[in-house]
Amino acid sequence: MAHHFVANPIPTRLLMWQRVREYAVPPSMIETSAARRAVGDWAGACAAARIDVDLDLRAVRDRHGTDVLHRLRADLRRLAPDLLRWHMPRIAPDGRLRPGLTLALARYPRSGAPPLQLVVRTPPAWADAGQRMSLALWDGSGNGCPEGPAPPPPRSRPHPHPHPHPDRRFRLDLHRHLWDAARSGELAWRCGAGDASFGAPPRGVADESGRPVAAEWAVERWAAEAESLLRTEGCPRGAFTVRLGARSRAVLELVAPDDSHAPTLRPLPEPLPPQEVAALAVLPEAAARVLPDLELLRAGLVAAGRLHPLVAPALAAYGREAVAGPSVPEPGDPHRVECRGEVHRIALRDGVLTAVDHDPDQLRREELLIALGGPPLPCLRAIDAVHRSPQALPAVRERLGHGDVAGALAVVEGLLGPAAVLRDGPLRTELETAASRRVDHGLFRAGLVAVHPAAGPAGSGSASDGGRADSGHRPRLGRRTPPDLHRKRGSLARPRTGIGR
Repeated sequence: MAHHFVANPIPTRLLMWQRVREYAVPPSMIETSAARRAVGDWAGACAAARIDVDLDLRAVRDRHGTDVLHRLRADLRRLAPDLLRWHMPRIAPDGRLRPGLTLALARYPRSGAPPLQLVVRTPPAWADAGQRMSLALWDGSGNGCPEGPAPPPPRSRPHPHPHPHPDRRFRLDLHRHLWDAARSGELAWRCGAGDASFGAPPRGVADESGRPVAAEWAVERWAAEAESLLRTEGCPRGAFTVRLGARSRAVLELVAPDDSHAPTLRPLPEPLPPQEVAALAVLPEAAARVLPDLELLRAGLVAAGRLHPLVAPALAAYGREAVAGPSVPEPGDPHRVECRGEVHRIALRDGVLTAVDHDPDQLRREELLIALGGPPLPCLRAIDAVHRSPQALPAVRERLGHGDVAGALAVVEGLLGPAAVLRDGPLRTELETAASRRVDHGLFRAGLVAVHPAAGPAGSGSASDGGRADSGHRPRLGRRTPPDLHRKRGSLARPRTGIGR
């Protein structure tokens, strides 16, 4: 028997990004955010993009002066929160936002103090329902508290973020074109869209074990991006690292004969100790990888018209015609069902999915017969199947996973009608699970979680997907354990080993 091989299979990461581009930033969010941004309502634009604002401009002025306030306000007015969500780092396999991340957007230098940083944060994985983000200022103090008025009392203080310090690997302060609406036109040349070597296997670059770098890495852009990175760090030339995976990285050196020559990369002549490698500058992920939109366009997995309005004009000339995916039959009105030798219709009537070719009295009798254990009509069987597990259930799941509750409910209402009562089944389970997880996010935002889930204490299983709920589990102290728990555990007296008489 002959074996059939598929030529050039589509990489899994591109299929993930294809789903992300379809569901993560819906057109309704883009339109609403753009409309509010056009009239100067940057806070309303953030609300439309599901970004919570954890900063107070009046407090910024009182603490840091009007100069910082003016620069911050100018950046907030240029911020396109929907574009920021479009370019945020995501994780496989679902393409959700990378959890527990603090990402720098802009820096504001201060004399005699660390620079202020405008940051965006994603919640931890156990509280990521709704895929919401938050906008705040980081002053380098290490407390992770939002830059606002005087801090609230300890019992109502917002829950500490698991990683409040800006991440060196994920930063967008050197890539303003990924969130600044006024600079989105720089996207084409910053991502190397016009480079003829795009898609070719990288040459001359390997990780620490000597393996060549995969084609998904934008090696041809590393020299220019590293020069910008090192200049920001205060040294125009030198060594830097690129994280290629959980246990893989490349250590390179940026060199040039003089300032009039383009810099080039070369491996270090001698390996550095791990401590020195850890202290080197890290090339941001946005500069290290090929832009996902560009890969999707080149692979024909997305049409330029389906991209973000601020992305499509910059990349439209560098794609090819999108490949038509498998057609998914959309449920229509009316449906047609073979029932008792005839073709009957199922349609929305008065906001409810109904078998319109059956008399209402007959339907009531049939429902009573079903309640007594009798066989249902094919029309009623079809309606029950749509209520419990419709064809559009995967689309509903994708929308709920990316926080688009309104879009998911619109799909459900289009299937069952706005007055339908959901029955037990996968569809209802998905909606109930999404609602309960949004409660977890609300508890995280309000600071009502008693103990940090990373500590894994008794009873934390309900707040964390991976927490333990058995009462006998004692959490291990580590660097992620909250300070209050450190003090509490450290002050406990040793248990008695003998029995008193």
